[in-house]
Amino acid sequence: MLFRSIKQVFGSEAGEKVEVKGWVATKNVIGGLVFAIIRDGTGYIQVSAKGGVTPPDSMDAIKSATKESAVSVEGVVRADGRAPGGKEISVRSFKVLSRAETWPITKTAAKSASYLYDIRHLSIRSRKVAATMKIRNEVVGATFDYFRENGFTLISAPSFVQAAVEGGSTLFGVDYFGKKVFLSQSAQFYEEAALAALEKVWIYQPAFRAEKSRTPKHLTEFWMIEAEQAFADQSDNMSLQEGLLSFMTQRVIQNRADELKVLGRVIAETVLPFERVPYDEVREFAEKQGLPFEWGEDVPTEVERLVSLSRDKPFFITDYPLSARSFYHMTYPDRPKVTKSADLIAPEGFGELATGGQRIASYEVLMERIKSQDLPTEAFGWYLDLRKYGMPDHAGFGMGVERVTRWLAGLKHIRGASLFPRTTTRVSP
Repeated sequence: MLFRSIKQVFGSEAGEKVEVKGWVATKNVIGGLVFAIIRDGTGYIQVSAKGGVTPPDSMDAIKSATKESAVSVEGVVRADGRAPGGKEISVRSFKVLSRAETWPITKTAAKSASYLYDIRHLSIRSRKVAATMKIRNEVVGATFDYFRENGFTLISAPSFVQAAVEGGSTLFGVDYFGKKVFLSQSAQFYEEAALAALEKVWIYQPAFRAEKSRTPKHLTEFWMIEAEQAFADQSDNMSLQEGLLSFMTQRVIQNRADELKVLGRVIAETVLPFERVPYDEVREFAEKQGLPFEWGEDVPTEVERLVSLSRDKPFFITDYPLSARSFYHMTYPDRPKVTKSADLIAPEGFGELATGGQRIASYEVLMERIKSQDLPTEAFGWYLDLRKYGMPDHAGFGMGVERVTRWLAGLKHIRGASLFPRTTTRVSP
């Protein structure tokens, strides 16, 4: 007898003999009939056992099987319009491979988000969590394909670093054999170093930010997609980002329709190019909303949320002030306080997905910038050194996997986009 996934069973003909292995999701005993929903990594299917048809030992096994027990089912495929998906397995053999204790997630307990994250190692078995993780998997797979098709080389970078990329206040310090180092916030500097060897590079690895931000879009540990390309300006950089996000979105729509349905999420294919909204225009919008902020400040979270709610498609906020950006950003020749940078914003109130910009390529300009911001030049020695040996114009960005997943899956909180999320208050399980 052929062992099949549940997804394959739905492609089988009525009358075929099959074997599936999975877990008991639900069970219902009605007189001499037992109906159970079995799930595996590919889906859910109903199995039915009937006295006089199913052998007695298998009838006893299915009746005694507890929720979340691992089981093996052999039987015959039947067409049944009342069954989920229109097919079921008529049981000929049912074995409990690993019996589960009484399942702790009751209907009442399931209403507590805090409790569900306390036992995340068990609550991840839900249909919605599985659907979210499959959408995330599609996002990551699409990223690999997109960069490969566009001639980028995947590299890796150290997680232990000595200098900050995004700002020292958000670094996690680590004792490294008696020396103080930090967990990496970004691989950007190492990507820039790799440009002269490979020209177009990208990474997919964890990033760590000690931000004390308790918002629906912040985690302290998350996965970053970062890319840098030589001989490129900020216009090229934004085109790369919108191409990537559009590619991700299309793949999720094409390959994860069932998962989107489980989550009750409807998304539309993106249309290129994305709208470019200048920082100054966002300030004007904020003023009209009664939420003014000073020129030079970063866009406040609430303003970003409201401008995001005002759009139904992804867009960029461009031309941030230098005071709101990291030291390495290039500025406009005629506007020395405005950077060639942008944030990629998801619509519907989800907010920032990525941040990117054109980097300073000149040694003299970068040295002057570091000094003007009272940064320790010795901490950036090798980064400065890159500018002495043929560093052309270049640009790049960083995009959070969990943020993209949260938007595509329509999640209220970014925690749901991580299998085991890390926040300012949670490091377990």
